[in-house]
Amino acid sequence: MPAAKSEEFRRRAVELARSGERPVAEIARDLGISESGLRRWMAQSEVEEGRAEGLARDERAELVRLRRENRVQAMELEILKRASASFARENVLPK
Repeated sequence: MPAAKSEEFRRRAVELARSGERPVAEIARDLGISESGLRRWMAQSEVEEGRAEGLARDERAELVRLRRENRVQAMELEILKRASASFARENVLPK
């Protein structure tokens, strides 16, 4: 897997591709990245700038974090339900 490119590299690559002076495929080849990768960066840039629908990077990161927290809380709730049911059975049974 190739090394991740810096934000500055991505931004400059997108600017170069948007200039329209050369085809996207040629720009990608010259930069040593895949054409699909450059097109993905361009699409994400459109979202970040508010020109296209979608989730910005920070929104996506927050969504991932919230889903993870939700999963943990659901597991904790299930554990508490089972524990309370177990304690209830212990207190109901005659001694």
